[in-house]
Amino acid sequence: MSSYLQAKLLFPFQEAEYSSGNPQVLCRAAANAPGDVPDSSTHGGMSQYERIIETLTTLFPVWVVLGTILGIYKPAAVTWLETDLFTLGLGFLMLSMGLTLTFEDFRRCLRNPWTVGVGFLAQYLIKPLLGFVIATTLKLSAPLATGLILVSCCPGGQASNVATYISKGNVALSVLMTTCSTIGAIIMTPLLTKLLAGQLVPVDAVGLAISTFQVVLVPTIVGVLSNEFFPTFTSKIVTFTPLVGVILTTLLCASPIGQVSDVLKTQGGQLIMPVALLHVAAFALGYWLSRMSFGESTSRTISIECGMQSSALGFLLAQKHFTNPLVAVPSAVSVVCMALGGSALAVFWRNRPIPVDDKDDFKE
Repeated sequence: MSSYLQAKLLFPFQEAEYSSGNPQVLCRAAANAPGDVPDSSTHGGMSQYERIIETLTTLFPVWVVLGTILGIYKPAAVTWLETDLFTLGLGFLMLSMGLTLTFEDFRRCLRNPWTVGVGFLAQYLIKPLLGFVIATTLKLSAPLATGLILVSCCPGGQASNVATYISKGNVALSVLMTTCSTIGAIIMTPLLTKLLAGQLVPVDAVGLAISTFQVVLVPTIVGVLSNEFFPTFTSKIVTFTPLVGVILTTLLCASPIGQVSDVLKTQGGQLIMPVALLHVAAFALGYWLSRMSFGESTSRTISIECGMQSSALGFLLAQKHFTNPLVAVPSAVSVVCMALGGSALAVFWRNRPIPVDDKDDFKE
């Protein structure tokens, strides 16, 4: 049930063979272009409504770009999503992820400690160190350096699951890695931010931990419990959750841009290079280090998980726990760089087939 729902949240209409127990099957489904009508004999056909939702979901980078443009030039159109509403929107995204999970998924983590653990280390070792090195090497000002380090210490974002699907990676593994890094964020995000950025500006590690707990863990647990005890209801609502997720993600990307649009117009240029470098280096290191031990599909998954994090969470934490508004600017820039970089890499890999004899590192 859990594997079925994980696939269904992301692309609920290409699931027919996923329940066979091999998560790579969903990845092979990515060989069809988004919106293609699968053969009715194996997939039962797709209605026009289903094709529209799937197409809108796979085009999420386009909506992010449009939201960015809107945020810069018409900020009033998106800045209504301020702190309280922003928190609710982010919490709903965490809830939607929880709706795709069961307690069995956490047991699967224990059965795959090496694979999931490497993704966790990539998220909380490679990325934070990259953020610190880039911030100090480029001699960013204290608030901008703190903001870059903060966003580098955030957990994986839901967008990574969609990018993994497009890139023919392992979607089930991606969801589990996002879940583990999300839960780990309660300790790792405030701890690493305190260690790496505490020397630059005062860091309220306890406040960061409490906010992360409220925004991330509570909605995820509610979603898991709902899925466990009300599976029939959950299986119905996840059919339209992808479209709602796309809309919310676009707003959560556009709102930070709109709220710091004035600063971006004056200081955004100096942040584009360090933030872009952070993501490019994370994608590259995540992939090549993984290739030393894992197959192609798993390496793509770890690369995307390492390079795409919840920049919206970083923006929220920066707003709530740092007095200098410049601390939030790197997270706003990261929203765009993450979406564009991740989607570009996913499309590149989409056109490079997975070897037939690719090593299967993730066991159901």
